[in-house]
Amino acid sequence: MSRLDSRGVPLGPVPARAGIGLRSLHHAALVADRPPVGWIEAHTENYFHAGGAAGRALERARANYPLSLHGVGLALGSVDGVDREHLARVRAAVRRFEPALVSEHACWGHAGGEHFNDLLPLPYTDEAVSLLARQVREAQDFLGRQLLIENVSAYVRFEHSHLTEWDFLTAVAAESGCGLLLDVNNVYVSACNLGFDAHTFLDALPVEAVREIHLAGHARRDGVLIDDHGSAVCEAVWSLYSRALARFGRVPTLIEWDTDIPPLATLVDEARRADAIAGEVLGLAA
Repeated sequence: MSRLDSRGVPLGPVPARAGIGLRSLHHAALVADRPPVGWIEAHTENYFHAGGAAGRALERARANYPLSLHGVGLALGSVDGVDREHLARVRAAVRRFEPALVSEHACWGHAGGEHFNDLLPLPYTDEAVSLLARQVREAQDFLGRQLLIENVSAYVRFEHSHLTEWDFLTAVAAESGCGLLLDVNNVYVSACNLGFDAHTFLDALPVEAVREIHLAGHARRDGVLIDDHGSAVCEAVWSLYSRALARFGRVPTLIEWDTDIPPLATLVDEARRADAIAGEVLGLAA
């Protein structure tokens, strides 16, 4: 018998299919039309308030789809430590919406009382591994949940980095017990910007740690790729996704689209393509 959440909805894992990010523009259509996507993901910080239309819309959507909460503000690599007030608000959202997965980023974002509206990459050093792993453990203990930690896009390389990004993430996962959220678009963007081999990145990550995949679009400006989530997934990223599937198997995959948001049908079509590619690569029904 399935375990039920506080609303009587079956509480199970996110299915190993493609889902879409929930955006306010699509709230009504998602509830009314119930498109055939595997799951939905919402940005945690958008649902911090106890009341309001956004929270009620997510509850309605959550009744029909498995949910993942994806945070963008904890900045767990910040040397000032974990923002306990922010973390408490994350816990309140997790308890209210009861997601199957909870994720954050391998980044820093505040220092000296200043908070920055960006996901800032960390230097890949042993000291940064220890810092991030310690603060991920602290957050997981407070939430009572495993976190998935996502690789972020990079545009410059820190001169002090003596680890590769894949070794850095592998070490953080081993030391903290977190899972990894593999953003394939971010791997591609960083590989193009910094000149490393994206296939080497994928081949080096521990298979058992990768619990979710993100796919998104990016822009090119003055020869630099910018992770802007404002367009369809490009063919090169789809190709890299096929490589990821061959290594990690079929795991929950999200279509992210955060700017220049298209009609809901466009996101559903992207999710359908992700499922079809998984079927082709793994010989499974899409």
